[in-house]
Amino acid sequence: MRAGDRYRIGSKRHRRESPVGACPEGFVEVKIGVQHANRELVLESEQSPDEVQELVAAALTGKSGLLELTDEKGRKVLVPADRLAYVEIGEVSTRKVGFGAI
Repeated sequence: MRAGDRYRIGSKRHRRESPVGACPEGFVEVKIGVQHANRELVLESEQSPDEVQELVAAALTGKSGLLELTDEKGRKVLVPADRLAYVEIGEVSTRKVGFGAI
């Protein structure tokens, strides 16, 4: 093994596959207000805005009792439906790279 092989940027180990049901247009910012909490939860999700809305509606109608969203890195965020204060679903945005992001 050469010293450079461990941290080769082009290796498959560093590539991240999009989760199932990913939003093809980009990322959606979701802000979740939780009762009796000083700060809101903010996450970027690859789920589509319609899918996020359906998940929130299902949690509030009592079908699951739990709001479950997946962020851009594949981590799950779980919030009890009876503790939701508000959910703000942002517009779809793409990642900007380079000097155009300024």
